[in-house]
Amino acid sequence: MNRRLARAAAAAAAILLLPRPAPAQGEVLHLAVGDPERRDREVPLALDAVTDTRTGELLAPAEVAGRLAGARLVLVGESHTSIEFHRAQLRLIEELVRAGREVLVGLEMYPYTEQEHLDRWRREPMTEEQFVDRSRWYDAWGYHWDYYRPIFLFARDHGLSMVAVNTPREVVSAVRKLGFEGLSEGDRAHVPETIDLASDDHRALFRAFFADDGDGLHGGMPDEQLEAMFAAQVTWDATMAHNALRALAAHGGEGPDPVLVVLVGSGHVAYGLGIERQAAAQGFAGRIASVIPIPVEDEDGRPVASVRASYADFVWGLPPERDPLYPTLGLSATAVSDDDPHRKVIFVPEDSLGAAAGFAVGDVLVAIDGEPLPDRESFNRAMAARRWGDRAAFTVERGGATVDLTAWLRREPPAASPEGE
Repeated sequence: MNRRLARAAAAAAAILLLPRPAPAQGEVLHLAVGDPERRDREVPLALDAVTDTRTGELLAPAEVAGRLAGARLVLVGESHTSIEFHRAQLRLIEELVRAGREVLVGLEMYPYTEQEHLDRWRREPMTEEQFVDRSRWYDAWGYHWDYYRPIFLFARDHGLSMVAVNTPREVVSAVRKLGFEGLSEGDRAHVPETIDLASDDHRALFRAFFADDGDGLHGGMPDEQLEAMFAAQVTWDATMAHNALRALAAHGGEGPDPVLVVLVGSGHVAYGLGIERQAAAQGFAGRIASVIPIPVEDEDGRPVASVRASYADFVWGLPPERDPLYPTLGLSATAVSDDDPHRKVIFVPEDSLGAAAGFAVGDVLVAIDGEPLPDRESFNRAMAARRWGDRAAFTVERGGATVDLTAWLRREPPAASPEGE
């Protein structure tokens, strides 16, 4: 396969805003950063077992809930297009409910400004299709609904509150482009007063994610640009910490042993340097615990037998996944302008399906199989309707002309046709 395809998808997400790491591998799993008591040793990683990194013990998933007694905030890392990660997240939520905890589910998927949609999902009768439409899932998030569907259904069936903890994407983007000083008054309203940028460990982790992303895009990036992206990443972490703590105080103060389980990309959880560190800087004194699933093979099929003990409080050994469940072109695209939401291609990974189909930087997406693609939501929704093995006919604008491209959605990308054929 196409482990290259998953790598291309990670690269595509990275360039749009900030790195959204695929399942952490390589150097990232073995950095000597984080908790001083654990940073100098490794612990085993085992398939279908959860390792308590403080003791090195292997636990069954059902036993983890007991180890989380007293934790008010539990951060559970994910790779967004890995169904195995989401199955582990659901299992943890199930076990906490079974243990009698009052569970709230925090979601990176939505900015806190869209909380009303999650409240309506819990309280009002509606179909999944209605929720996806009304909450604009494919604009807010974009990854296939089915990756998260079982979690949403379980939460609704058991009356669990779901909490939006993210911030509007344009705020983080503004920090990256303009710095804190350049934020508008409106953007500042979405950013907490306390943001802790003073962590050399976090900077080391941030650079390691770039080194491991495998796309070649970030090599040689100027330090000034990296620092701007780091500031945006920390702002992102701090804002999600702020929104999580606010939600916990508002919704979980009176119930039996409340816990907010936040489902979020592993890069925001690793080594306790993201959301966890920002929550502590904001004065949260309760117990925070972290759980990060990890495939027991790396992208090249080599066994991953151990991980740095400071990587998370608990690491969960997952089976390797050869491919994501649903196809992706691997392209990075952004709005043409503030006034034109059509998607313009800004990066095409060499080994992606998009490259094989002939997409080029600068292409503006016009249509797929005759369906107009006027914005991000329409593109993500259209791709969600495709399956492996489909052919998709795209129309793009290129250099003032209209160009037709055909993408064959195969797990092994077909080679691009030699020039002249």
